Amino acid sequence: MKTIALILSFLVAGFSARSQVNFLAFAGGHGSSAQYFVKGQRQDVSYKPGGIAGFGVKIPFENKLFFSPAVFYSLKGYKVDYTRFSETPRLDAVANNTTMHAIEAAFLFQFDFSAKPGHFFVKAGPTLEMYVSGKEKLKLDDGTNVDRSMPFGFQTYGRYGANLIAQFGYETAGGFMIAAQYTRGLTDLSNQDGGPDIRQRAIGLTFGKYFHRSKN
Repeated sequence: MKTIALILSFLVAGFSARSQVNFLAFAGGHGSSAQYFVKGQRQDVSYKPGGIAGFGVKIPFENKLFFSPAVFYSLKGYKVDYTRFSETPRLDAVANNTTMHAIEAAFLFQFDFSAKPGHFFVKAGPTLEMYVSGKEKLKLDDGTNVDRSMPFGFQTYGRYGANLIAQFGYETAGGFMIAAQYTRGLTDLSNQDGGPDIRQRAIGLTFGKYFHRSKN
């Protein structure tokens, strides 16, 4: 993650050296879930509340197109009921409720539909993430419950991943921003050979404010 942050810093510095830069603070809430398969069979997954908070920049690239990288914290998770079983999380687990804390670096491009101060926009691009920690609450087939830290490793959960973010929103003349955001996991959360295929999903609203502007 330090390497990712360094690359992001160099990109921002390179663009901002010749351009006007807008700095953005943002936060939002979302419903977080996952697409979950065990041995090809879709599992019953439900949403749970989560959110994001971080900082970004908006740098002119070409005409109404902008480079808009960001670094942010995200709270994700999902609830799943199993109809087929796997060693991840446990062979005797019939349900699981997970909560994960991640840091993400986003490499986004934004297109403004108008050059007017108040305008609609779309924004999209990939993110690279690192899970800092996670908790899972397992319900076992004998009726007992197990609360534990999520094990990240070669044959359990992967600590690193990638996502695709898409936003549609509005920026006001006063520098405020609101956007509907969809996040789709591009990588499998499970590292287990022959284990489940878990790809994160989230949909929600993000609010932000451009708080500083540097000029040529």
